[in-house]
Amino acid sequence: MKIIILPVLLLALFISCQNKEKVSNIKINYPSHSYTYVKLDTAALKYKEIIYVPVYSDIYYLDGTKRFLLTTTLSVRNISLADSAFVLSAIFNDSYGKQLRNYAAAPILLKPLESIEFVIEDKEKKGGAGASFILEWGGNRYSNQILIQSVMIGTAAQQGISFTAKGEVIRRTEKK
Repeated sequence: MKIIILPVLLLALFISCQNKEKVSNIKINYPSHSYTYVKLDTAALKYKEIIYVPVYSDIYYLDGTKRFLLTTTLSVRNISLADSAFVLSAIFNDSYGKQLRNYAAAPILLKPLESIEFVIEDKEKKGGAGASFILEWGGNRYSNQILIQSVMIGTAAQQGISFTAKGEVIRRTEKK
């Protein structure tokens, strides 16, 4: 019986090592959306908002010395049925307010009902529990057409955690 079990275990070990190698070669492309960058005179926009969005690269647990790393998705949705909007900047800051990344290299067009995402991977350790996005968007007329949320999710062993946060307008400008 021992003679049969040993070759089966060795074969299973060999096969599992082969599968792990194949999995590690899979490339994950995110965000899942292709952005539509446009040339735009941002000074000509009639309406602009700057929105603060809390995001959490990690959260503390136990006595506050352990960190639970999270993947964060910033979801930007144009909820208008008729009007386009433009994401002018999407800046990711750490807990001290220091800029870590700007996700919008140029203005991004958001057609009616279109949404885009910006992803902070769980390996990112600089943002911290007080990280944030400062997102600026604009359009040609005032409306509550942009919905911005952050979604954080993390797993470790058999523990999983997820939660959301909503953006808050910190500056609004309108040309008459």
